Amino acid sequence: MLDGTEMFRIITASCFVGTMAISTFYRRRARAEGETIPRRRESTLLIAGRAVVALPLFGSVILYIAAPQVMAWAAFSIPNWVRGVGAVLGLASVPMAYWVFSSLGPNVSETVLTKEEHVLVTGGPYRWVRHPLYLTGLMLFAGIGLMNSSWFVVGLSVVTLVGILTLVIPREEAHLVARFGDRYRDLVRRTGRLLPRIERRGGRAV
Repeated sequence: MLDGTEMFRIITASCFVGTMAISTFYRRRARAEGETIPRRRESTLLIAGRAVVALPLFGSVILYIAAPQVMAWAAFSIPNWVRGVGAVLGLASVPMAYWVFSSLGPNVSETVLTKEEHVLVTGGPYRWVRHPLYLTGLMLFAGIGLMNSSWFVVGLSVVTLVGILTLVIPREEAHLVARFGDRYRDLVRRTGRLLPRIERRGGRAV
């Protein structure tokens, strides 16, 4: 019979492999069907930031799957129900990834830049949230961090969130405004960045 740690390790592997498989499939299809924007066209800050955060984040998750004892130094004590919440987040990221990528289609990009044939997507999760792909990634890694009670993965997830909000989204949305103008400004008024907007009384959104 599996103990809790082994069960969470299996869930971690399932969530990670599932979301990565979906991402790889749709990204490869987008490259085959249309334009690919080289990462070198982005700013040095974004390129360096991705390397500094993404490499240890992905590397630590792979270690939790393949050799969890190597990451024992990053363990901290949390209740099992919190680890269960992490499992829910991780598992939810798999269908979420499919929903997001299938909605994006050939608009999937490796960068914050806008493709020449980019289409403004307003269906699927984009009806409520402008950047559900980032939300999906945060759900996955935060969930994995909680499942494995890893302050390292949870901490890197928080750093990623801050970077997305302060560096990535402003640059990406500047390109989208330049491309789509008032159509994108209207989308900004109606949707949230990572979570749906909540309407207050009087019709004001938060």
